[in-house]
Amino acid sequence: MMEEKILLVDDEEGIRKVLGISLRDRGYEVFTAGNGEEALRVFRRENPAIVLTDIKMPGMDGIEVLRQIKAESPETEVIMITGHGDMDLAIQSIKNDAADFITKPINDDALDIALGRAKEKIFFKKQIREHTENLEKLVEEKTRALMEAERLAAVGQTVAGLAHAIKNITSGLTGGAFVLEKGLELDNRTYLLQGWRMIKENIDRIKDMALELLNYARERELERRPCDPNRILREIHELMLPRAEACGVTLELDTEEDLPRVLLDPEEIHRCLLNLVTNAIEACEGKGASPEPLRVVLRSRRNGAGGVSFEIIDNGCGMDEETREKVFRRFFSTKGSRGTGLGLMITKKIVDAHGGRIELQSEEKKGTRFIIRLPGEGGESGEEAGNP
Repeated sequence: MMEEKILLVDDEEGIRKVLGISLRDRGYEVFTAGNGEEALRVFRRENPAIVLTDIKMPGMDGIEVLRQIKAESPETEVIMITGHGDMDLAIQSIKNDAADFITKPINDDALDIALGRAKEKIFFKKQIREHTENLEKLVEEKTRALMEAERLAAVGQTVAGLAHAIKNITSGLTGGAFVLEKGLELDNRTYLLQGWRMIKENIDRIKDMALELLNYARERELERRPCDPNRILREIHELMLPRAEACGVTLELDTEEDLPRVLLDPEEIHRCLLNLVTNAIEACEGKGASPEPLRVVLRSRRNGAGGVSFEIIDNGCGMDEETREKVFRRFFSTKGSRGTGLGLMITKKIVDAHGGRIELQSEEKKGTRFIIRLPGEGGESGEEAGNP
């Protein structure tokens, strides 16, 4: 047994012989060493649970033996042998985590007490280790169970949201079919066109929802590379300009020059910004008649530690507090029956994967501002933002 091994270290051969016999009589397997260097070699080879060492020895003394053994094997218990005038050294050894000390000449009772204390410490350390391991195992099991419960809850929420979205689409298809049937029954071209348009819109919603669900579910590794943030924003501006003009919305580009190249996945960030700009234009459409020109601003700004912020700002219909709290939830859409409720959730997922964060500021009837903060090489997404 590991606890039956003991290493006896003393530069006096007579003490090693006499004390060695005494320890063997107590049932220990005894190994001996005449100096500190030899003691460490024997210790590393035999790995005894208890070391009994003299404090004063030529060369490496007992304190240094204690320190090195504790550094290599904190669970090994070391008992120091001292002379009557070595009390300061004995106290120093206790400060270095010695189990106990005994004085020369060695008294059998004192030796038994010191060995008993060392074995008690070994026992309690073993109990603590086993308890800690069991506790860690229990925590791991409970964590897995909790994660599974959370996963099932998330699946339940997703299914409920999906069912609600499908129900809305089904209602749209049913309404469109009803209008189409009336058009056929009455031979009314207006009804026919209106019914077909309703059906087509809901078919498009099904297609969009399927694509967005696939995008959300896939675990695509980000293909990061150094990119010019302004180039992405300029591409979005050029792409969406015709649609904005068709909706009577001014699409403004406000980029900070000489921005640092940022390590990101340009395709995924392009998708995020395109979604936000599309939403902003539709929010302006939803505002209805407005005394001020409707506008959407695409802005880039420098962040701390070489990061960048993208801001999409509109003066459209805005959101109330309840909507702001729900906007990143699954299948929640501010577009009513026209939306899938997945766009902003996917956007947040992509931003999170980049180690960034997305923020929302909005006020009903005044407009909305989305901010995507992406970290630079230092990993911090920064706090600075431009003025609206």
